[in-house]
Amino acid sequence: MATIHPGTGEPVGTTARERSGAPVSARLGPSAVASVDRSHGEPAGRSITVAVIGATGYAGGEAVRILARHPNVRIVGLVGRGRDHESIASVHPHLATTGLEIDQETPDGEAVFLALPHGAAAGLVPDLVARGSTIIDLGPDFRLRDPADYPRWYHFDHGATDLLAEAVYGLPELHRVELSGLADASTRIVGTPGCYPTATLLALAPLARAGLIADLVVDAKSGVSGAGREAKAEMLFSEVNENVKAYGVNGHRHVAEMEQELAWLSPAPGANPGAAAVDFVPHLIPMTRGILSACHVRPTRAVGQAELDALYADAYKEEPFVRVVASAPSTKHVLGSNRANVFVRHDARTNRILAIGVIDNLVKGAAGQAVQAFNLVHGLPETAGLDTLPLAP
Repeated sequence: MATIHPGTGEPVGTTARERSGAPVSARLGPSAVASVDRSHGEPAGRSITVAVIGATGYAGGEAVRILARHPNVRIVGLVGRGRDHESIASVHPHLATTGLEIDQETPDGEAVFLALPHGAAAGLVPDLVARGSTIIDLGPDFRLRDPADYPRWYHFDHGATDLLAEAVYGLPELHRVELSGLADASTRIVGTPGCYPTATLLALAPLARAGLIADLVVDAKSGVSGAGREAKAEMLFSEVNENVKAYGVNGHRHVAEMEQELAWLSPAPGANPGAAAVDFVPHLIPMTRGILSACHVRPTRAVGQAELDALYADAYKEEPFVRVVASAPSTKHVLGSNRANVFVRHDARTNRILAIGVIDNLVKGAAGQAVQAFNLVHGLPETAGLDTLPLAP
């Protein structure tokens, strides 16, 4: 297989078409993203049939909440293990007025959202692709480009490596071109990013593109909904309340996505030495929703605040969901929305850069971002169904 330049996305010594099994996300460089027209879309009356597999969990329920109000979506089925025409109100009372039911059978849909534990989607996707469905996977099974990363980080061997090579990493701010390009593809698979990588990559992308990351430590905090809905002793109220806990200190699986995408963003191999082995420490904090990722960067060269302000303003000036803010953001500023707030500051005393990203882990970190990618794949306005303002207090 040809070697891919991580900054430009172009193969060394061959063309993208000639590369056998090359992942779609590696075919275009980050500079191409800015050329996509965000305003294009299908007629408002178009309706796309959608199914949600794994609708009983937090991410699946959030996908249903958003899709139920989407102007171009008709939900044709919700799937949950062991369910038999069960009202959605039994598991998601806040969605009772949708009148939807959860069943075991997977209906045919033009698009299928999967909100499943790792390893489960890879076994289902080949059949769904054969039916002609667009796959929007909210789990990790189609996020990583190298099949060898799955046994290393997720402890399972990927059973659909041929399809893995066709998947697009579904962070629109980085891969809008490729996501839009799936509209004409025979195989349409989106691997929706994890919540920690989303907040972290949005905070760091302008620095990575500029080759400014000499050293990197990511210190992140998450609400308990990020752990899913399955009962776990360590997620009991009495364990989480009035407590902050670091976890995954020996190598959290989301590191793989961070390193993969930061390498892709780099203008040349080795331009961001600190991104090659990310130091990442996640923490569980006693709140329901939200991710705050604080990224501490030692730059590769002298840099000032004015240059950083220009880099971030240029990177996000046309992004519908990313806002560069002037003061340190909090998770409540984006609660319940598909928005991300990003902050950057240079400390002249330490010569370090602090970049912070905040998101709602169930919306921009999961279901909302999945719908944003779905919109791009189907040629709909990117903000369709997603222009909800944040909640407060």
